[in-house]
Amino acid sequence: MNPSTYILGGYQTDFAKVWARQGQDISDMMREATLGALAACELDACAIESIHVGNAFGELQRQQAHLGAMVAQVVPELWGVPAMRHEGACASSSLAVLSAMAEIEAGRYDCVLVLGAEELKNLPGDAASQNQNAAAWQGHEDIDCKFMWPAGFGLVAQEYERRYGLDRKYLNRIAELNYGNAKRNPLAQTRKWEFDALSFTDDDEANPMIEPGSRRQDCGQITDGACAVVLASARFAQAHATRRGSSLNALPHIAGWGHRTAGLRLRDKLERSRDHAYVFPHLRQTIEDAWRRAGVSGIEAMSGVETHDCFTTTEYVAIDHLGLTSPGQSWQAVENGRIERGGSCPVNMSGGLIGCGHPVGATGTRMLFDAARQVTNTAGACQIENAQRIQTLNIGGSCATVVSFVVARDDR
Repeated sequence: MNPSTYILGGYQTDFAKVWARQGQDISDMMREATLGALAACELDACAIESIHVGNAFGELQRQQAHLGAMVAQVVPELWGVPAMRHEGACASSSLAVLSAMAEIEAGRYDCVLVLGAEELKNLPGDAASQNQNAAAWQGHEDIDCKFMWPAGFGLVAQEYERRYGLDRKYLNRIAELNYGNAKRNPLAQTRKWEFDALSFTDDDEANPMIEPGSRRQDCGQITDGACAVVLASARFAQAHATRRGSSLNALPHIAGWGHRTAGLRLRDKLERSRDHAYVFPHLRQTIEDAWRRAGVSGIEAMSGVETHDCFTTTEYVAIDHLGLTSPGQSWQAVENGRIERGGSCPVNMSGGLIGCGHPVGATGTRMLFDAARQVTNTAGACQIENAQRIQTLNIGGSCATVVSFVVARDDR
């Protein structure tokens, strides 16, 4: 077992903010998140020995690359600190976390800043949606559509229907739950949104079809935002906790992780799993890898989950792959309330990507930060009572890049 990586703290920007409307851009959100994380951890910038940035679409949305160097540009106190940028579609900042963990475990550095950031609202929604198609295999997906991702995950819904049967009322309920959870999250993009009685039905006016298999409320949001966390070795974390009059056991740590990658093309993944119990076997393996490294037997050890719901279909996939139900039976956990607030394994108390928002490159760090807040009882109105372990599940593209973390605290 590798030594644990500790989470000293973090900071999330307000995901409802549209930065371009205030004459700001991705550099400003990166500055706010970096300074906010340092302040939350009560650290001087000189404590940071390495920086990892997760971002997916900076070149397309803002014609801005080289975002590792942007951190020192906007926070000059970090000038000279080694930094790099990671891209893995929606899993970009989870890859940044994995790289930071590897540096800490190798003994290169003891204190590392991980920052995820994405600006998507500076362009019209249709243009931002088209830019996000870069996470698919351009020209090779063989999906006739206007919007690639609603069509792609609509195809996944159709695959579930073909294999197991699928009642859309459960997808509508997932959307309703996540928007409801977001109302308790003061940083959620949709916290003030209002819906009517038909919003979470298949009514073609209140919830119109976007692409076959995907209606409007099935879709996660196009969102601006950044989230930063500070990771540390046990040695650094112990000294840091002592200075603050606390103990190492009071700090959250990454107890386990999983990371697997499949090919880009969605239809290839569906075809390869045709005779398998799970629609995405490598997703199940990623989850099992995280459990094994955390030394737990399965989902029953988790107090809750923060999962990737870029669409309601994605959460439906996560439910059975996490073992909350047997394969193909995710509807049961929706129907019996297991995934709701107060259920045995609440899912997406933050509101998830649908309710909280989905600034693509920031989603992995946001999930990790919310998991850390849960196990330290600092999640406010989103808190799961007596949370001991939280699992995150972050995917990039059509389930091509998959990362899962188990976050725990030893004194709980």
